[in-house]
Amino acid sequence: MPPIKALFFNQWIRTGDVGYLDQDGYVFICDRIKDMIICGGENIYPAEIEAVLQEHPLVVEAAVIGIPDERWGESVKAFVVLRNQEKLKQRELINFVRSRIAEFKAPKSIDFVARLPRNSSGKLLKRELRAPYWSEQQRQVN
Repeated sequence: MPPIKALFFNQWIRTGDVGYLDQDGYVFICDRIKDMIICGGENIYPAEIEAVLQEHPLVVEAAVIGIPDERWGESVKAFVVLRNQEKLKQRELINFVRSRIAEFKAPKSIDFVARLPRNSSGKLLKRELRAPYWSEQQRQVN
């Protein structure tokens, strides 16, 4: 099978990960270019989960990130803005997601927030959502 040109560049493999080599030649992955969560070796794309969350009639918007998990590397965490300050139980919304996509992709926890952080042009600032969870970690991926 021929190599995929988008993956290879001048004999380098583009994985979408950010890392470095130490003096002994070991590779350390410290961040990810792509917005993806790796949980127990499974690739989980936050956009898929966000779309499902926003199907719920009480959800205005949602953001999904990966947070450190000792067992799985990362686990799925969601931040949700509810319509008109409605009340919704975390478990109810998690079950809603589980009924629509694979269970391992569903958030393990959800924070209900008044608004999501955005920059002046309206772009969602996921790095601000991630910061409290990853600040004590040496790497931004597990």
